[in-house]
Amino acid sequence: MAIRTAPASAATKSVKGPSSRTRKPAALDAIALLKADHREVERLFKAFSKAGTTAYKSKRKLVDRMIAELSRHAVVEERILYPAARSEVRSPADDVLEYLEEHHVVKWQLQELIGLDPRDERFEAKVTVMAENVRHHVREEENELFPLLRSQLTRKRLLELGEALHDAKRTASPRPHPRASDEPPGNLLPDSVSGVVDKARDLVKSVRPGS
Repeated sequence: MAIRTAPASAATKSVKGPSSRTRKPAALDAIALLKADHREVERLFKAFSKAGTTAYKSKRKLVDRMIAELSRHAVVEERILYPAARSEVRSPADDVLEYLEEHHVVKWQLQELIGLDPRDERFEAKVTVMAENVRHHVREEENELFPLLRSQLTRKRLLELGEALHDAKRTASPRPHPRASDEPPGNLLPDSVSGVVDKARDLVKSVRPGS
């Protein structure tokens, strides 16, 4: 005699929990989010150093990723984190000015790497020096600024900054803009302005002879 299987009850079905598509990612505070950015960039640096001397296509793709990651990271720090640090944390003003100058140097280096042929004899050297500058900057932030933020800002405030950083990063330009202002109010111009500049630059490049 065939045995009928009873349909799963609503209670049984609910054990599975909500669909992963409706689940929100866990909130990250500002420090955790920025450290995740640092780890991703370091991963790209290590992949570049392990690539073969003639792996030109791979190196070009890795550098393009570095440019996008670092450009977005710089934008959101300059727009959100550094102003908050200067206004809400005791005695960080001089440090923040140094961080802005370090950003400025790296953005010029990234600018020089855009479109540079990976076979160019200066390509490897430029990437190496840029990576050294970024690593120095990361050490200073993680050893000096981030502990200050953790000790002087509330968990709620760090989460608020983390959400703001996340939202800003979604629309931040993936290109460096070393000539643009890195402090308020100049750095608060809409990201659409940077997008127009990026498109204009690409258009000029595309019509150059031999491009």
